[in-house]
Amino acid sequence: MPPDAVIRLVLDAGLLGRGGAFFPAARKWQAARGVAAQRRHLVVNAEEGEPGVFKDRHLMEGNPHRIVEGALIAAYAADAANVVIYVNAEANLSAERMSRAVADATTGGLIGDNILGSGFGCTVSVRRGAGGYVCGEETTLLNTIEGRRREPRLRPPFPTDAGLYGEPTVINNAETLCNVPAILTGGVRRFASVGLDEARGTRLVSLSGAVKRPGMAEVPMGTTVREVIDQVGGGVAAGRTLGFAAVGGPSSGILPAAELDVPLRPGNLHPSGVVMGAGGITVFDDQASPAQVAARLAAYNAAESCGKCTPCREGTPRIAAALQRIANGGETGSDRSDLQDLAEIVGAASLCGLGQMAGNPVNSFLHFYGSTVYGSTAST
Repeated sequence: MPPDAVIRLVLDAGLLGRGGAFFPAARKWQAARGVAAQRRHLVVNAEEGEPGVFKDRHLMEGNPHRIVEGALIAAYAADAANVVIYVNAEANLSAERMSRAVADATTGGLIGDNILGSGFGCTVSVRRGAGGYVCGEETTLLNTIEGRRREPRLRPPFPTDAGLYGEPTVINNAETLCNVPAILTGGVRRFASVGLDEARGTRLVSLSGAVKRPGMAEVPMGTTVREVIDQVGGGVAAGRTLGFAAVGGPSSGILPAAELDVPLRPGNLHPSGVVMGAGGITVFDDQASPAQVAARLAAYNAAESCGKCTPCREGTPRIAAALQRIANGGETGSDRSDLQDLAEIVGAASLCGLGQMAGNPVNSFLHFYGSTVYGSTAST
């Protein structure tokens, strides 16, 4: 197939990115291919630094050749002669297995010059992350590959125009690329037969916490959070009651038990700001404190801020401190209004997703528990 036909097929299938932003994957290939340049790059984002998310590690450790195959197809479509697989600094087994898969594919003639007589040549390398949640942000990722500080870049220009070394660059999540071979072999109709009209296909979910069967599962888009907990996880342990779930990690928030019938989809799962993100669901029983969980999510954001944006650098520690005071029962009279202001300011004035989404745990906590939570105990 010519590259344009590959792009059209994946666009027709409706494959959205699985890293959390849900941008149409092939649009990036199309955009990079349309920029005049001597060289283009494709980066596989497998940084996955978010707590409670381990889907990409599962893929790298269990089926690394699927990622290589998807990356090569995407690189062919985007006319990218260089592929970089960017693996979390702590994911040693993932890096080892990806490196072996690349070496095996090279030996088998699937990487290199004139692959399978197509006239297309491509190099593939594995790079380790610089450590830290912010490295999963695409421009921060590019900076670290180039040996620069781990902080985001101003946009525009966007990576598809000027990314790695100032050249057009496509950045796709590992799970996203694993869907590509299935679309080419099974066709658009098969891929689109699963999921939602606005979000086709499946979603890998990392399930952890107070469930009988924690782990990773592949579910159709549109599956509800409750179905994941009950049908995949087997529900909470005997003698315990479901309390709430942290969905989407530190860039999202918490949902009480009564609100778990929301389908997994792009955008907000709830008006309070809870999003699906990278597909992490951490379940808590009714003995856990929503205030403590929100405080820990906020503390993680504060610790992982790169410090480049003043509102994020100064605001996230204040958010974390205020939530911790509430969790400890020692809140001041202004904590609630201050939290709302901080969430809005940090979100509006930050360059990358960490700061832009740092207010979500605050907003969801205040929405569901703001009028009832005092000290370390809570009820919906």
